[in-house]
Amino acid sequence: MKKTVLFIHSAGPQGQGQGSSNLSSYLSKELGETYRFVSPKMPEPENPVCAHWKQQLEKELHKLTGEVTLIGHSLGGSVLLKYLTEHSLDLAISGLFIIASPYWGLDKNWQSKEFTLQRNFEQKLPSIPNLFLYHSVDEDIVPFAHHIAYAEKLPQATTRELEGKQHLFLNGLPILVQDIEGM
Repeated sequence: MKKTVLFIHSAGPQGQGQGSSNLSSYLSKELGETYRFVSPKMPEPENPVCAHWKQQLEKELHKLTGEVTLIGHSLGGSVLLKYLTEHSLDLAISGLFIIASPYWGLDKNWQSKEFTLQRNFEQKLPSIPNLFLYHSVDEDIVPFAHHIAYAEKLPQATTRELEGKQHLFLNGLPILVQDIEGM
């Protein structure tokens, strides 16, 4: 049986060539032979509501069996972390990959009570053998300081500090594929 990869996209438009669509297509193509790639459309991505995203995520997670790899891009990563630290889950998670995700509440430009993680969230994160954080050093959508904040809270994570300004990873993210295949 193929291992499953669940990809949760970013906020914003998700049509062809928009939002996480290029990254999702790239991952599906690169992982498709070896993995079952699942990339559900999250509710109202242009006006996301945390409770709705968590409900959809819960539905998607309950469909899965066996060993699962979770990938969250931007808001998708924030929602995955929020869900995993606030709900118990009877699922074998082999890896969690967080890509360019905002750390809500970090500064005045990134305030959202509904998406902000609980205090000491890192203590409530289930044990996941492979935890990776990816972020472009000079990106201008989600500042690199968010990556640093996650890295400080999650010292067990492998961090990938990427050159450039990429947030959407329009041409893919080869190191992510290598890290998944290397588990």
